[in-house]
Amino acid sequence: MLRGIDALPCEVEVHLSPHGLPQICVVGLPDAAIRESVERIRRAIEASGFELPRHHVVVNLAPAGTRKEGAVYDLPIAMGVLAAGGTAEPKRANAPQIERWLIAGELALDGRLRPIRGAVSAALLARDSGRGIIVPFENAMEAELVPGVQVIGAATLREVVEFFRGEGPPVASDGASDGASAFTTEGIAIDDAKRSERDERGLSGIAIADSVVAGIALPEFAAGLAPVDFRDIKGQAIAKRAMLIAAAGGHNALLLGPAGCGKTMLARALAGILPPLQPEEALEVMRIASSVGIEVVAGSRKSKLHIVRPVRAPHHGASAVAIVGGGPSGRPGEITLAHHGVLFLDELPEFRRDVLEALREPLEGGEVLIARASGSVRWPAMTMLVAAMNPTARGDRSPGASGSRMMADYLGRVSGPILDRIDLHVEVRRVGARDLARAKPGSSSDALREQVIAARARSLRRQGGAPNARLAVDVLDRHCRLDGAAAELLVRGLEELSLSARAYDKIRRVARTIADLAGESEVNSVCVAEALQFRALGNR
Repeated sequence: MLRGIDALPCEVEVHLSPHGLPQICVVGLPDAAIRESVERIRRAIEASGFELPRHHVVVNLAPAGTRKEGAVYDLPIAMGVLAAGGTAEPKRANAPQIERWLIAGELALDGRLRPIRGAVSAALLARDSGRGIIVPFENAMEAELVPGVQVIGAATLREVVEFFRGEGPPVASDGASDGASAFTTEGIAIDDAKRSERDERGLSGIAIADSVVAGIALPEFAAGLAPVDFRDIKGQAIAKRAMLIAAAGGHNALLLGPAGCGKTMLARALAGILPPLQPEEALEVMRIASSVGIEVVAGSRKSKLHIVRPVRAPHHGASAVAIVGGGPSGRPGEITLAHHGVLFLDELPEFRRDVLEALREPLEGGEVLIARASGSVRWPAMTMLVAAMNPTARGDRSPGASGSRMMADYLGRVSGPILDRIDLHVEVRRVGARDLARAKPGSSSDALREQVIAARARSLRRQGGAPNARLAVDVLDRHCRLDGAAAELLVRGLEELSLSARAYDKIRRVARTIADLAGESEVNSVCVAEALQFRALGNR
């Protein structure tokens, strides 16, 4: 049972009675998909060559007071019915015990198994409960990412029955998987023998995409963003520097400039310099994607799985439920789908006010709590917010006092608390025609990404996995001590810009990232001065 990204165990109890009509009755708060599964299960059992028990069958899904949803219960119900009727009885002494395995899968009418949502979370549940897990073949590769659990990928109901009879397993992992060793900075290594066996059977549901070799996210995770190299962006040295700092420390950023000056290109280029996911981060990204049914697993010709940082770019007409999450089933929003990645909001003031205000808590706390009468669902949201906006509704700023008033009015559509939660305020200026013609190519995305990776490596050695933007205050105090000149400069800047106490910590975090990029162990006044210049909107 999925609750957010967490999987909870459901025990399938089956009782056969000679009294009553030969039918299958499912109880335990099943939804429509589970009630309809009775006919799927009947046809799948018959198509697999087994005989359905001619009894009155009662199936109870425990705990009975929790709502059950989806077709993930098809396979365990079918196995429960066959086990109760004696069809799946062990025929060998060393046959596996069915209670030692967690089973999940949707059945087709011909007995094939279709993929499910939440295979990664189910594998984590199996590991924590000391069980192995049997999932549809297409889900086996993602379930194998969880270390310390034995995973079996089955293609049909008959394979699962033969496994518990002791007549031979389906394609299984070699004992407990070692997810920690499978993760690399470039991807996740996959056994070539397993891949060839899957390909021979023609059942592999893993798409092989050249885009992964190039480090490009799959379409679902790069909604509306095409890759751009930083060397293709003419001028904009300050904005490029801000994007470098944002990627190195995981900082939120706001790009403010006239229409057509390159704000969206900068955001697109940012996705190409993000550091690779850490193993724990990659597993969390996979859990979320698996829980909502997003396809993010792809293989390269080098037999590796690549899980890139997600990038989401919703339209400015999106609702609060679409961005933050909610609805009757408590589904995650775009901010959760961008967990450990980037949420890009183009034309920020055009988003509805309630949508932007709903981002306050997730941006600060890194999670979304959706409360419903039936219970609460918690979704992670450690997201890097990148926003872009024009100075006025007309797209440009007029000179003089009237232009300043128009800019203030348009900027007023975004509340102060939201601006306060954005670390870097970047004014992007229009590049002149002569400068566009004469500008030389700048640093490439590959070169900037190397700087980002080096800075992240320094912070990783110093403080663990948390990026600088997410440092707790006590950790920040320990790793961002300011000397007298730097501290005085920061105090003076806060007073002149009328910034909040939250801004005080955010400036220190940005200064810590700037020091990491420079290879400095201490944060000096130069780092603080550069961090202060990116809070120019704080007093507007």
